[in-house]
Amino acid sequence: MSDGRDHLSNAEIGKDALQDGFEATVHAVGHATGVVIDAVGEVAKTLGGLATELFEISDAARRARADNAAGGDTDVPDDVG
Repeated sequence: MSDGRDHLSNAEIGKDALQDGFEATVHAVGHATGVVIDAVGEVAKTLGGLATELFEISDAARRARADNAAGGDTDVPDDVG
């Protein structure tokens, strides 16, 4: 008489454990890859923003020097920019 439970062989149990372990590993690697990709994207965005700010600062300094050279009342040292 059967007790109603499935009887799995040791090979089947081992195969299931290996499959579950592999799936967990793939999931973890996929998640870590996504985190790294997001981080690299954020770094690129931050560096792009920094480059824009530096360009704007340089441009403002250039305009201030030009205004000063044209007799404007802007007091900017020559070594800025």
